Amino acid sequence: MASSPADVTAFFAAHFPHGLDFGFEIVTLSDTGATLRLVVRPEHLRPGQTVSGPTLMTLSDTAMYVALLGSQGPERGGGAVTSSLEVHFLRRPRARELRAECRLLKVGRRLAVGAVELFADDEPAPVAFSTVTYGFA
Repeated sequence: MASSPADVTAFFAAHFPHGLDFGFEIVTLSDTGATLRLVVRPEHLRPGQTVSGPTLMTLSDTAMYVALLGSQGPERGGGAVTSSLEVHFLRRPRARELRAECRLLKVGRRLAVGAVELFADDEPAPVAFSTVTYGFA
């Protein structure tokens, strides 16, 4: 593994501090992926007390970025940018806690592809599924 959770958090603090305002926590980090936790706050909700789509998309994108930083380190992963994000909303998430599990499917010379499953609380079925592609500078 190129980076630890503390290294990635420090990278965000130094280079992308408003990213930390989103409120995620890195639970696990490995060469092949990352797990993030997000305690849902009022600003993450839309009317009807459901987690907003933009919140789910941001969590998916952030999980992929964190996984790349963990796998590739800040030298390579830090300059990567989202080139595509496709999300499937599967069920209404409860407004408590979300868990994002990102698996890096392929990390190549120019592109990296990951799959992210989002879970609400400890429910076994995902509330959303995303495929995310990043390009390296």
